Amino acid sequence: MSNVEKLQRTQRFSTIRAESAPDGNSHWMYMHEDAPNGTRPCFRSELLEEMWSFTSSITRRESERESGRLRHFVLASAANAFNLGGDLDLFSKLIRGKDREHLLAYARRCIDGVHTLHTGLGGDVRTIALVQGDALGGGLEMALACHTIVAEEGVEMGLPEVLFGLFPGMGAYSFLCKRVSPQLAEKIILDGTIYSSEDMHRMGVVDILVPKGEGEAAVQDLIRQQQRSPHSHLAMNAVRNLAQKVSYDELMGITEIWVDTALALGDKSLRMMERIVRAQEKRASIRAA
Repeated sequence: MSNVEKLQRTQRFSTIRAESAPDGNSHWMYMHEDAPNGTRPCFRSELLEEMWSFTSSITRRESERESGRLRHFVLASAANAFNLGGDLDLFSKLIRGKDREHLLAYARRCIDGVHTLHTGLGGDVRTIALVQGDALGGGLEMALACHTIVAEEGVEMGLPEVLFGLFPGMGAYSFLCKRVSPQLAEKIILDGTIYSSEDMHRMGVVDILVPKGEGEAAVQDLIRQQQRSPHSHLAMNAVRNLAQKVSYDELMGITEIWVDTALALGDKSLRMMERIVRAQEKRASIRAA
């Protein structure tokens, strides 16, 4: 934590750790603060609610923004993994119960988050994903929604949903197509391959690749660099939101296809999903011990 010792912890949460600079220009949010208790590092509903509660608290209305003031938001993890994706245990239960309403409500909360990150919390924030551990499924989607992905070497990244008959439905295709060709985006999604962060950097998915243990320092350097030309980066946010826009309606339309596809899954796919949950739980309990 030597690189971020000037940050101050803000309000208390149970699933995240939020730290902000005294001047309010940078905010770091670490997911999975409860990982030492053996909690799976995935997007459980409690985590989503606390994440968006914090981002809402630092989002400013247009009338509240100061001209030329650029802020930064860093999405990181307190666990060994960045994030292993959606809550497969919840998915399995809702799909078996044919509960479209609650499955769609969960998906909508995910879309609320990725759209917030993609648009820079309204426009005056540059968003950075700091990936120091595995980013799979929805975890990778959340990173893709950020303006910049900084990853450490030796990290695994991928979209394995095809293994149980699904596809990543919370923005992966839309955001990947802003970084690579649509053909490569489809290949990444449909192959279900788990890539190294080095591979993802070569493909253009990861923006900055650094040796293990140097991620936080790299993010601090990036923030300092961008703060030297705040007007340029604020303008680029506005340009991106015009030229590289991913609309909320687009994200919701895709996630509704995801919900309907999920509800059509058979028992074999659900059993695979449940085996993955057990593997995640075992991994989490071993690391907690």
